[in-house]
Amino acid sequence: MHRELKINLQDTEWKYDYIDHDRNIARAIVYDESGQFYFVRANRDDDFGKATLIETAGGGVEDGEDLIAAIKRELKEELGAEVEVVCKIGVVSDYYNLIHRHNINNYFLCRVNSFGDKNLTEDEINCFHLSTLKLSYEDAVKEYKYRANTRLGKLVANRELPVLYRAKEMIDSGV
Repeated sequence: MHRELKINLQDTEWKYDYIDHDRNIARAIVYDESGQFYFVRANRDDDFGKATLIETAGGGVEDGEDLIAAIKRELKEELGAEVEVVCKIGVVSDYYNLIHRHNINNYFLCRVNSFGDKNLTEDEINCFHLSTLKLSYEDAVKEYKYRANTRLGKLVANRELPVLYRAKEMIDSGV
């Protein structure tokens, strides 16, 4: 049994005014039997600025939905993936000061069983231009570091790289 990660981060990119809401989020480090990892790429041009990002697939937990149901739904929607939830990696608490939000990111390690059709929202298609990235572990780490060249990219990399490192340790140890 592994100890779950618990990380608390602050937004050092935007000025803090106030936080007026929490968002409970389910996210996953997704991998396949050949050791490849799956992420989403988002091309944004919004209040956070213009940025191309790498992120774990995932999203908001709906009212009445448990975390396992949420992560399975999100991975089906964003990656078209049916997965086995291996275990919970941990929780990263972070903030988006610009939109006054506290994020509670619940991370899971998930192994792909199969791929099918995605079910992206209109915003995911038209505003964020979400696409799937299939990368080796080493290339994923490089991509996160490279995409930390924007303010939002730095926040995302600070949140996700420690989780990716832990996931790799867990996979290598046979979890």
